[in-house]
Amino acid sequence: MQELLKAIASGLVEKPEEVSVTSEEGENGTTVFHLHVAEEDMGRVIGKQGRIAKAIRVVMRAAATRNEMKIMVEID
Repeated sequence: MQELLKAIASGLVEKPEEVSVTSEEGENGTTVFHLHVAEEDMGRVIGKQGRIAKAIRVVMRAAATRNEMKIMVEID
């Protein structure tokens, strides 16, 4: 799952070498993924009115459902 999120984000940003993903266990067995990108790439990952961020979360939730996981994606 971390590799999928990193691959999606790397395709969107100017500095793919600065993309990193960390994960931690949250409440109720939910895995929380933290996506870190360069400051100047933050707008590219979030998009206008958060549309790209929503799309990333939808794709990740769909992949997690296939693996019977509960996830959250936070963009830092």
